[in-house]
Amino acid sequence: MTILLRTSGDLPSVDGQWRHWLAVTESDVSGLDPARKLPRLAHRLEAAFEDCRETWWSLARRLGRTPTAELSHGVACGAFGSDFGLMLAWDLLARELAALPEPCLMVCDDPWTFRQIASRPGVTAGTPPPLVLPTWRRAIRGFLARGKLALRLVVAVARTRRLRPALPPGSAVLLVYGHPGSRADGFDVYFGTLMRELPALKRLLHCDCPPGRAAELAGDGRTASLHGWGSPWFALSMPVQAWRPTAADTAGEFGWLVRRAASRENSGGGPAMNAWQMHCQRRFLRSARPASVCWPWENHAWERDLCRAARPLAVRSLGYQHTVIGPHQINYSPRANVDGLDSLPDEVIADGPAYRDELVAWDVPAGRIAVAGAWRLPPVAGGRYAADAPVFVPLSAIPAIARMQVEAGRRLARGGRRVLVKPHPMYPLDFAEEANLERTDTGIAGHAALSAVIAATGTSSLEGLLLGLPTFRLLPDDRLAVDILPAGIKAVAVTPDELPGALAATPPPAPLDYARVLSPPDVATWKSLLFGDIDP
Repeated sequence: MTILLRTSGDLPSVDGQWRHWLAVTESDVSGLDPARKLPRLAHRLEAAFEDCRETWWSLARRLGRTPTAELSHGVACGAFGSDFGLMLAWDLLARELAALPEPCLMVCDDPWTFRQIASRPGVTAGTPPPLVLPTWRRAIRGFLARGKLALRLVVAVARTRRLRPALPPGSAVLLVYGHPGSRADGFDVYFGTLMRELPALKRLLHCDCPPGRAAELAGDGRTASLHGWGSPWFALSMPVQAWRPTAADTAGEFGWLVRRAASRENSGGGPAMNAWQMHCQRRFLRSARPASVCWPWENHAWERDLCRAARPLAVRSLGYQHTVIGPHQINYSPRANVDGLDSLPDEVIADGPAYRDELVAWDVPAGRIAVAGAWRLPPVAGGRYAADAPVFVPLSAIPAIARMQVEAGRRLARGGRRVLVKPHPMYPLDFAEEANLERTDTGIAGHAALSAVIAATGTSSLEGLLLGLPTFRLLPDDRLAVDILPAGIKAVAVTPDELPGALAATPPPAPLDYARVLSPPDVATWKSLLFGDIDP
């Protein structure tokens, strides 16, 4: 026995039984001595996540054969949309520690993950957390959430149908999210000024965009909402739309984690929203018969469904790899697709050479990839470093990680460094400013000089390296900070405790060559991909 598995309410009375402790995500650690936390836990957890990649892909292919699995974020292997991979990492880390002679205390308040880890050799488990009540609580909450969603979708259909004429049959269409930075003057956050460059291009808003926002963007006469093609009768089925793993799905080695993932996802409206998106896009394709559809491609479940639905209708599917990928976003690989390459777009449009190479390494055929440039990450001038300039802290979209960044910045500020904290544009976090710790709404490239970048998730670590700034990727010890940098390019990975020392010891790097990673937009290539031989 080398792992003592306990809940936070059932800790061993004699702490001499173990030397170090670690705690699974969202477990209570208030009764534990911080000095005895397992050394380098954050680094070990991230390494375990990366080592679980093949396991997650393999499980996704098996689970994907169940019809309702197409509604799941976990089966799509999305590191941002699901914590299934994180739970696989905790399980692997427990197995690795159980194989060592030094005893550890592992605290886990999650009923499903506790039972998963308790089944492993070398683990001595205490009383598991209750399971029945959390299961029913999630089920009831999910049913109510989906009922509320159904009513909202019925209203959305009624309010957006009038926008459908903006997309006549045979159009080339951009299917985009309703980002608050997009505008009705032809600018779109995901595709920049492409609609201005190609006036015949139309825009269709994803079902994440509320009707009011859709009406604002539709002021250009070239934009419609996907809600407008939905059936209100299908909307009323939302309460029963859920991911339902079969007995075979939950009988394997990782059965408890499959049950947990389904319970977690079904406790909200995520799977139902995927069902609605798929329903609306299929009806749109059959009704409008666009010549081509291009969207910000991340190989999620609804996108795979879009590719499958478009191909028999001779609608050209173009998936734009619009942002950064990195080693953790394994959802981009067809290795998780139950039908392999069949649910990839006809053409994948990469934003630059580094990410094209990343996709090829993950089995996207090179012949199906075109590099057409990065609309969201334009070239920036390097040489922005100054030793006496502020430290820039761009907050993550994940609240727990954003709070960790703020506290790390606060620690630097109290040590005398000036720190600028930029909230995430779509997921703002409220925090208290103090001496040397200030809020800024100016992006990283808008500052004349900076002394360092303390990122966690998102594109800021890449932007920091392009600007020639010491760039750090902050690691939490209870979850994943998704690494978005391509192979061969690294920010300094540190925990909040390691940050002050690393900041003092890290010199400014030479600015990263933009052309090594990204390409400027090539409008001629975009025109050819979207319109083919037709002169729009």
